[in-house]
Amino acid sequence: MAETADDRLRLLIERVERLEEEKKGISDDIRDVYAEAKGTGYDPKIMRQIVRLRKMKPDDRAEMEAILDTYKAALGIG
Repeated sequence: MAETADDRLRLLIERVERLEEEKKGISDDIRDVYAEAKGTGYDPKIMRQIVRLRKMKPDDRAEMEAILDTYKAALGIG
């Protein structure tokens, strides 16, 4: 039996809802890891920056760092 458009829409909505629940669970897990890191003396803010840098392509990271160095030098903080 073919599903109707209403059934298909309901199934799609339910999938999104399940994924949103999973996303919240993962977000909670990540927050717990950062809290654990903080409890052992690591700085979560710096860890987040490192995670963001590691996600970047090496060329993009090098470009960003070069621009940052240029801005810092222009402001006398480098």
